[in-house]
Amino acid sequence: MLLDDFLPTFDFNEVHVISVRASRDRIFHSIKDLTPAEISLLRLLFAIRSLPARLAGKTRRSVEHSRPLLQQLLGNGFILLAESPNQELVFGTIGQFWKLTGNVSARIADASGFLAFGQPDYAKVAMNFSLEETPRVKRIRVRTETRIFVPDPATRKKFARYWRIIYPGSALIRRMWLRAIKQRAEQEPG
Repeated sequence: MLLDDFLPTFDFNEVHVISVRASRDRIFHSIKDLTPAEISLLRLLFAIRSLPARLAGKTRRSVEHSRPLLQQLLGNGFILLAESPNQELVFGTIGQFWKLTGNVSARIADASGFLAFGQPDYAKVAMNFSLEETPRVKRIRVRTETRIFVPDPATRKKFARYWRIIYPGSALIRRMWLRAIKQRAEQEPG
């Protein structure tokens, strides 16, 4: 997996999988073109996450309902780390996600900046979508994994507290995202 090139070791992670009856091409296009409007509760969960920042007077960009979610993420702190067409897509970010007034993101321009970044009081996050043939079945497994690496023990404790709070919502978003990819890919024409 390309994801291993960016975070081979990690402190926190989550993995979710769904089987889809569609071509690799249709699935990959669904991953890239899916909009927040197609993912139940996404806007609500994002609004809950940004509530402390809004209450502190720090505005955050809201999610645009009809623009592809991946495109919005890549325009709002995430960068594309690697892509193998119709096989795997990896994107990531670096930040201080546990801060109540909003994520303090590190400014990185590309994959080499992501790999080189070494400030201990930040967390590195890499996420992927990968496609895998299912033997003897006309389905493709779509897998998403999110990995988080936090090099400093004190910072890791801060992130662990944050992770315990947001993990259920994060997992729910990933599962809804996969279901929406499945629905879109299986309903697309020919």
